[in-house]
Amino acid sequence: MMGIGGLGIVLVLVFVATVIALKGYSLWYAAKRDEKWWFIALLIINTAGILELIYLIFIVKKWHKKDTVSLPSETNSTPTNTTT
Repeated sequence: MMGIGGLGIVLVLVFVATVIALKGYSLWYAAKRDEKWWFIALLIINTAGILELIYLIFIVKKWHKKDTVSLPSETNSTPTNTTT
């Protein structure tokens, strides 16, 4: 009989830690935003982090790209010479 092995145990522990972190983060956001039904769904339904990611990405929009910083436009493209 073959066991999981050292690497398998590490992968399972990393997966479990990630799911617990996502669950806590999404529950915190649902409570903070006073979204009772999302909080209940996230608390009861165990989807291995899938529902939590959907909530954080699409509902809270936590990990969307930030707007790009635009440089101020130049109002006068020709240099002015103040000395004569």
